[in-house]
Amino acid sequence: MKIYEYPKCSTCRAAKKFIKNNDIDAEFIDVTKQTPTKEDIKNILKNFGVPIKKLFNSSGILYREGKLKEILPNLSLDEQIDLLLSDGMLIKRPLAFDMDNEVFLLGFKEEEWEKQIK
Repeated sequence: MKIYEYPKCSTCRAAKKFIKNNDIDAEFIDVTKQTPTKEDIKNILKNFGVPIKKLFNSSGILYREGKLKEILPNLSLDEQIDLLLSDGMLIKRPLAFDMDNEVFLLGFKEEEWEKQIK
């Protein structure tokens, strides 16, 4: 499983603790250093039926300052994905997925993670 995180984020740290405490094999990736691939995002949208808007960190500074709430509806899907991947801080986190085992988690709610991972 890949988990894109921001190491300074308390929610991401809680997710990491949960993963370690439950001995789950996962690769943690600092989203500020490496974003998911465009192919990963397209697979998430297709396989899990997630609207692209949900993948944006809508409470983040970049989202608000960029007025993305107004801009996103006017962009094509490819343009939205490119914008999402232009800066890791635009991605809602933690973003966890495992295409092989059909796991997709966004944000951290322990009971939801337990249900999907265990």
